[in-house]
Amino acid sequence: MPLTSNQIRALLWASIAVVIWLLLSLLAPVLTPFLLAAVLGYALHPLVERLHARRVPRWLGAGLAITLLMLVLMAVMLLIVPVITKQVPLLREQVPELLNRLNAWITPLAGRFGVSLSVDVGLVREWLTRLVSGHESEILERLLSSLRIGGSALAAVVGNLFLMPIVAYYLLLDWDNLVERAKSLIPPRWQASVQSFLDETDAVLGQYLRGQLLVMGVLAVFYTVALALVGLNLALPIGVFTGLAVFVPYLGFGVGLVLALLAALLEFQTITGVLLVAAVYGVGQVVESLYLTPRLLGERIGLHPIAVIFALLAFGHLLGFVGVLIALPASAVLLVAIRRLRERYVNSALYLDGPRAVPGNPEQ
Repeated sequence: MPLTSNQIRALLWASIAVVIWLLLSLLAPVLTPFLLAAVLGYALHPLVERLHARRVPRWLGAGLAITLLMLVLMAVMLLIVPVITKQVPLLREQVPELLNRLNAWITPLAGRFGVSLSVDVGLVREWLTRLVSGHESEILERLLSSLRIGGSALAAVVGNLFLMPIVAYYLLLDWDNLVERAKSLIPPRWQASVQSFLDETDAVLGQYLRGQLLVMGVLAVFYTVALALVGLNLALPIGVFTGLAVFVPYLGFGVGLVLALLAALLEFQTITGVLLVAAVYGVGQVVESLYLTPRLLGERIGLHPIAVIFALLAFGHLLGFVGVLIALPASAVLLVAIRRLRERYVNSALYLDGPRAVPGNPEQ
C-alpha cells in the first residue's frame, strides 16, 4: 500500500526529530555550556539592545552585560564562601558542648522510662576533628581523582566557568542575525504561526524573568532585615544569598535555611534562637508561596505548584543541575505550546464532529 504525501511528510519529520534527539543525547556534555550561554544571551539581549539604543557599540554593550553578570555571581560567592569557612571550624569547637547539654537534658528524661540514652560526645568530637582538619590532602586527592574519572566531567566544569561567558558574548554580538537565519529555515507556510508562537513565548519568558527578579529582590531584603532583627550576626550574607538562591525553587530556600539554622545554632546555642530563625524562614516561605510567587510569577506564566514540582524533578532527572535551573522557563515555553495544541484540538473535527450526547439518554 503506497504512502500518501502527508504520511511521507510525517515520517520525514519524525525521522528528523529522532536524529536530532540522538545527537542531543550523544553531545549533551558538550552542549551544556552552549545551552547555558544561549539562555544567558536571551536574558541579556534586552540590556544590550537598550545600551545600543543609547549609542553604545554592540561589542561594548555585550561586554558590559557579561561583566555585570559575572560580578553579580562573584559577589554572591564572596557572600557565601566566608560564611561556610567561618562556620565549619566552629563545628569542632561548639558542637561537642551542645551535645553535652543535650545529654544533660535527655539522659534523665530517658531514665524515667527505664531507657539508657546518651550521645557519645567523644566519638562525635573525633569525627569532627577528622572532618574539619588534618585531611585536606586526602580531600584534594579525592577531588582530583573524581575529575580524572572522565574527560567529560572536567570539560563540563571548565566549559561552564570559562567557555559559557565567551560563547554568550559572541551570541550577543550577532543575536539578531542568528535569529533571522533560524527563522529563514522555517517553511513559508508556517512562518506566521511560528512567529506568533515565538512572540507569545517571548512575552511569557520576559514576564517570568521580571517577576523572578522582583521575587528575589523582595526576599533578599526580607530575610536580611528579619535575621538582623533576630540578632544573627551573619544576617546580611545569609539573607542576600537566600533571596537570590530562590531562583532555584525549593533547593535555594533549603540551602539558605540550613546555613541560617547552623549559624543560629553556633551563635545563640539556645533552642529559642534557633526557633526564631526557623520562624523567619517559615514566614518567608509562606509569604513567597501565598503572595509573592502567585502575584509576581505564577500568574505571569500560569504554572500550577504541582506542575512546578514535576518540572523540577523531570528536568533535573534529564539535565541534572542545569535542568533544575532552566525547569521553570522551559516549562513556560512548553505551556505556550500546550495551550496552542489544546486550542487546535478544541477547534478540530476530532473534537467537534460526531453525535452529541442528549441529556438523560445514556445510550448516546
